[in-house]
Amino acid sequence: MRVFLIAIVVAGCAAQPAGIFSGVREHPAIGYETRPLHDSIARLNRKLGDGEIKLDFDGPSGYLRSVLDALAIPVESQIAVFSKTSLQAQIISPQNPRTIFFNDSTAVAWVHGEPFVEAATQDPEQGMIFYVLSQSPAARPQFLRSDGQCLRCHENYSTLGVPGTLLRSVYPAVTGLPYRSMGDHASDHRTPFAERWGGWYVTGKFEPVQHMGNTVFFDPENPASRRSLAVKIDPSVYLSPYSDVVALMVFEHQMHAMNLLTRFNWEMRWSAYEHKPFDMHAEAKELADYLLFVGEPPLPGKLEGLSGFTEKFAARGPLREFDLKTRLMKNRCSYMIESEAFDALPKAARVAVYRAMREVLAARGDLEEIAAILRKAKPEAWDYLR
Repeated sequence: MRVFLIAIVVAGCAAQPAGIFSGVREHPAIGYETRPLHDSIARLNRKLGDGEIKLDFDGPSGYLRSVLDALAIPVESQIAVFSKTSLQAQIISPQNPRTIFFNDSTAVAWVHGEPFVEAATQDPEQGMIFYVLSQSPAARPQFLRSDGQCLRCHENYSTLGVPGTLLRSVYPAVTGLPYRSMGDHASDHRTPFAERWGGWYVTGKFEPVQHMGNTVFFDPENPASRRSLAVKIDPSVYLSPYSDVVALMVFEHQMHAMNLLTRFNWEMRWSAYEHKPFDMHAEAKELADYLLFVGEPPLPGKLEGLSGFTEKFAARGPLREFDLKTRLMKNRCSYMIESEAFDALPKAARVAVYRAMREVLAARGDLEEIAAILRKAKPEAWDYLR
């Protein structure tokens, strides 16, 4: 069975995490493989089994478009990776990139020639769950869990020791094969732009912004061998011709936020079960800093996405409005504070995050502004920020 692999991180993290999960996923307090699931794919599977929803098999991408519609994932979120950094390496290339689509909880991946649609979705309590859907027409198709293979790469130090996902930037050869000797970089919103998006296509309008996207290297020993690629996403095969720069930036922010939320939830449950000390406030501080975009470098130039993702995403509320001139978001508080995974944190953990946020916002000078937004978007937070 093939594996859903957004990225494997080997070295070169943008920022080192405070630590990894103290327990193991098989622990009784976690029960990763055994507890009931409430993620978006599990819900979709139940509706498919009941006949409430049907998936249409259509064109080169098979079930893909129908899956995106069923999960409310916009086609405009498409991003495309051409480096051979997953178990689909044999069919991925600059001429045949792998596409990923996402919303707040779920990422769906597909590459032309692959016999599966892949999905990774965050269960509010159980963390990232991995699935595949066979690209064979069936009366009532079902997603199957594929954690066994996926977790060989998706549970490590860089995912904070929990099942998770990351976006990786590599130095690809002209075939898409990464030059391991040159290292790689894990990307989130704190990563310098010069280290982002190696092995990825990037579309949009840029004022001068140095990054690693749309680039291959002919000689791993000679950085001057770097060459630019024309973006090749065939619209007769793929759902969109874009790999939107704004979608890429949102995706790389969201992936690490998901890992932080899972680790915090699991640490709280594990420490309570084992009656062992746990520095809740340190973990709350790390999550609060990340949700408030602490450490985000200023944009080196104005950015503009062209796929329509910017407009669709921003229309959903003030925490999703973009700046794209000096920084990613207009209001420096992540929309992930509205996620089911954040709400699934024990109340003591949420309160600790709110209090850590208040300290950062007060020192930064935008406490009143963010508190006013959260008064409507997250009323619980208002009680601790006002």
